[in-house]
Amino acid sequence: MAEIVVAANWKMNKTVSESDNLIKEILEKIPPVNSVTCVVFPPFLSIPSAAGLIDGSSVNLGAQNVHSAKNGAFTGEVSALMLQDYCSYVLLGHSERRLLFGETDAFVNEKLAGAIECGLRPIVCVGEQSSDRESGLTENVIRNQIKNSFKDIRAINNIIVAYEPVWAIGTGTAASPDDAEDVNKLIREELASIFGSEQVSKTPILYGGSVTEDNIADFLSKPNVNGALIGGASLNSEGFTEILRIACNLT
Repeated sequence: MAEIVVAANWKMNKTVSESDNLIKEILEKIPPVNSVTCVVFPPFLSIPSAAGLIDGSSVNLGAQNVHSAKNGAFTGEVSALMLQDYCSYVLLGHSERRLLFGETDAFVNEKLAGAIECGLRPIVCVGEQSSDRESGLTENVIRNQIKNSFKDIRAINNIIVAYEPVWAIGTGTAASPDDAEDVNKLIREELASIFGSEQVSKTPILYGGSVTEDNIADFLSKPNVNGALIGGASLNSEGFTEILRIACNLT
């Protein structure tokens, strides 16, 4: 059985002091999460302070992005080698990185290899745009993203995948639980063709896109939805910890 993961992507929100306050509020309100893995992804500048605050707690820390190289002439970038002093997780291939900054599957693949080499646990994001969905191309898009992003990766035992349909992110319109289940099942099948069914049966596959405390239970009721990557709802400590509480009660 795959582990259940609830992850908070704060995107480009919260100053360092605001991030600290949100972390403190989460730590005060968080339920016992022995059955759920909780990860927060604050902005880069907030990571060192957040690392100190969550030390010894049940909350894990991740970065929202990383470069594929360990070091070099890459102005403005941050490497996995730098992040490993503070973080244990990293987001890769988020749709906003793909759409706004032109990140390709090939670059996500390079980042994935670099993150694994430095001991970070990746959450690899995949998802189709509304035009893909309307044209009936969801399956092709997802299969290609998985195939290309995982090229030459030898094992998947410590990797998480998140399905985030672009049309559902930040819109308030989530995919239906049945749609999420169908695509997550497709993702698992494609991963199994690369790594084998035994390894992939334990791979957490999350859903992301307008997840709230009102719909998380419906998503987690599906066998191939093993958690959630949460955006806007994670910027409020009450909403996020309520999502965690519901997830814990269901596992």
